[in-house]
Amino acid sequence: MTLVEVRNIKKYFPVTKGFIDSLMARDAQYVRAVDGISFKIKKGEVLGLAGESGSGKTTTGRLCVRLLRPTEGEIIYDGKDIAKLKGRELRMIRRRIQFTFQDPTSSLNPRLGIGNAIGDALRLQGIGDSKERFQRTEEILERVGLSPASSFYNRLPHQLSGGQKQRVVFGRAIILNPEFVVTDEPVAMVDVSIKAQILDLMMDLKKELNLTYLFISHDLATSRHVCDRIAVMYLGKIVEVADKDSIYEDPLHPYSVGLMSAIPVPNPQVKKAEAVPRGEIPSPINPPSGCRFHPRCPKAFERCPNEEPELLDLGDGRMVACHLYG
Repeated sequence: MTLVEVRNIKKYFPVTKGFIDSLMARDAQYVRAVDGISFKIKKGEVLGLAGESGSGKTTTGRLCVRLLRPTEGEIIYDGKDIAKLKGRELRMIRRRIQFTFQDPTSSLNPRLGIGNAIGDALRLQGIGDSKERFQRTEEILERVGLSPASSFYNRLPHQLSGGQKQRVVFGRAIILNPEFVVTDEPVAMVDVSIKAQILDLMMDLKKELNLTYLFISHDLATSRHVCDRIAVMYLGKIVEVADKDSIYEDPLHPYSVGLMSAIPVPNPQVKKAEAVPRGEIPSPINPPSGCRFHPRCPKAFERCPNEEPELLDLGDGRMVACHLYG
């Protein structure tokens, strides 16, 4: 059963210019952060979204939970297009969809105790009285590993470690019993020793609450352990989708090959193909013509700069946007 379906979604941000530049400019310029992507997430699934910084991963996640309004396209959640919702309808749907930010420190109010930071969602949604909200918040603190809850309830964010702040963020996300959670780089800001604990917490919550995740991460080694499928994104486009084993063992798109070859291997005797993309990701204001990866692609040929490849379905849930497979 499909829980979330994104259909040709786009998000363009206007480029702010000075007064003189705006007078002289002939056409408005836009940052094409997300430029026409489509994918589905099944109920209970963990879909990974991978790619370099600047690929549009975070913007995609924020669109999926309507923290941003799309420029074009549809976001179908449980049969309803949430891209068109507003007011009370949108507020009610937020009980079922949540987002965890990459930096837990900046996403928490430094003057608000963590108990109130977690329990405010109940107050804003009009759920329960003050006593019931307090009890529910303490239950969530215990559930995310901040125990005893009474000693954490009134602490301020600066009194917590990075791993504890990340647990607060997950507590805030699950207090409304959501079905779909977008996690933006959930372990990027914690120590290696804490990373496994946070990932274990994520997967335990998934089983207990029957959660569906969109897992955004640049850490491909981590993604393999928690995701069912991986979607690779480059410069606002999805270039490949496959189950985790297929994309790690036999990536098809040259960009996917480059990402996989960049994963460190602890065994120095293992030699990996040198396929890391050369150069840096281009500007999303003026993306390359045709295939956006062609300026960095070792396999580019005459068709690549002139024609944009479609995301083709190769069967068995495998999709790739590359002229090598057209």
